[in-house]
Amino acid sequence: MENKADLLRSLHRPTLVIGNAWDVAGARIFERAGFAAIGSSSAGVAFALGYPDGQKISREEMLEVVARMAKAVKIPVTADVEAGYDDPVETAHRVWAAGAVGMNLEDTAGSEELIDLRPIIRSIRAAVPKMVINARTDIFLNQIGDAATRFDRAVERLRMYRDAGADCLFAPGVRDRETIGQLVAALQAPLNILATAGSPPIAEMKSLGVARVSVGSGPMRATLGLCDRIARELHDQGTYTSMIEGAIPYADVNRLLS
Repeated sequence: MENKADLLRSLHRPTLVIGNAWDVAGARIFERAGFAAIGSSSAGVAFALGYPDGQKISREEMLEVVARMAKAVKIPVTADVEAGYDDPVETAHRVWAAGAVGMNLEDTAGSEELIDLRPIIRSIRAAVPKMVINARTDIFLNQIGDAATRFDRAVERLRMYRDAGADCLFAPGVRDRETIGQLVAALQAPLNILATAGSPPIAEMKSLGVARVSVGSGPMRATLGLCDRIARELHDQGTYTSMIEGAIPYADVNRLLS
């Protein structure tokens, strides 16, 4: 476990591209594709189990999926545990026990009220010293506060998390090259950017100095989009093209999970 944590931490130099999965099959697909590490998608896991995003799923249900993923792959796994649930330090212990060596921790809990992550980060660092902590501010993602001061406030919070002991700083909601470059320069610490519509490609992220690129619930929602197209075609036209084209063969999936 400690070796995997050290490996995950080292992969941020120069740039770690995370494959975000929501179940074992997805985790194995990302591993087979050559990814060096996998992250769980908290939204993806919640959606798959019938919950909306925003810490509505229980910690036990979330970490059961994380444990299954960590057991199924050889590469490091980092867990998205939202705001840490009711006891972030206990959550950190359970993340480690589940076989994951990193954790995302965000500074909102389903609202626009910002949480000060500094004491939480310090407590987790003391309790689980090797944990790779990815501290996230939702100022950009949730468009919290005055747009004119958003950048400065996000930098202030992320610097505080860096100084409290976070290994990586996460600013979801940032897409434009200029702001990404300014964040890298201002933080002087590993920066995680969420890749989504309008984001620069990976090569450009690397040139900007981004240390970590993740895709969040994107792959899961893309899969739901495919399922929606399959359902509509089957119901409306009685044909199967969307289901057949690009499907992984049954035998291949069996081998993947053997």
